[in-house]
Amino acid sequence: MTINCKGRLTDLSSPKVMGILNSTPDSFFEDSRTQNKSDILKKAEMMMEEGATFIDIGGYSSRPDAENVAENEELKRVVPAIELLVKEFPEILISVDTFRSKVAEEAIGAGAALINDISAGRLDEKMMSIIAQHQVPYIMMHMRGTPKTMKQLTAYDDLVSDITYYFSEKIKEARTLGINDLILDPGFGFAKTTDQNFELLKKSALFSSFKLPVLIGISRKTMIHKTLNISPKKALNGTTVLNTLALTKGAAILRVHDVKEAMETIKLVSLFSK
Repeated sequence: MTINCKGRLTDLSSPKVMGILNSTPDSFFEDSRTQNKSDILKKAEMMMEEGATFIDIGGYSSRPDAENVAENEELKRVVPAIELLVKEFPEILISVDTFRSKVAEEAIGAGAALINDISAGRLDEKMMSIIAQHQVPYIMMHMRGTPKTMKQLTAYDDLVSDITYYFSEKIKEARTLGINDLILDPGFGFAKTTDQNFELLKKSALFSSFKLPVLIGISRKTMIHKTLNISPKKALNGTTVLNTLALTKGAAILRVHDVKEAMETIKLVSLFSK
């Protein structure tokens, strides 16, 4: 359960936290948006001080119904942010949330250590080749369609079996290309209803059969705030509850907006599980 990040082995046998830093104007959780140098540096420094192992930078909102962002615009949002952070914090491990191979390649060149692809290569056929060429850890998420269309693509024969088959095919494709470090993300909220999200969380331990790290990203998502009839801003308590459950199911990485609370959750669950 180790991954090689820029020549450094990161052990995921104990859960780690990935902090979300969105270089976008329209991400669903307003407090995660950062678009100027001062805010980017301040937020990244705070998340690292609170215990984040990874900082996940995104320049293309993947919320439901998100509008398309031109590739050049995504590059303008992402690459300067990476360069800024790597210059200020040389030891930082940056993950880049993109499904475009050109963005991934330029991000790696700027100093990114991981690529986080919501489409697992489906939306850009060159993506896995770029990952193989640079040998960075690759987070493969399950999704159908695109952020614009995914809400209409929630019919499954068997939710968990269908996702398991999807991952088996994607793992085979990645291994054939020689990609070493893979992380699986079941894709909560992506082409899944609220009921399906809870079913997926309940059964997420089944993905341990792949013997790969599993990333869980449920922070402040619809399955929490719409269920509780609150805003994403008030969904921290619900996020903590579901992150706790995710850890008991074997989550290796929690992708979150609130690093301090996630680190506390990991500490308490680890003591409980001894």
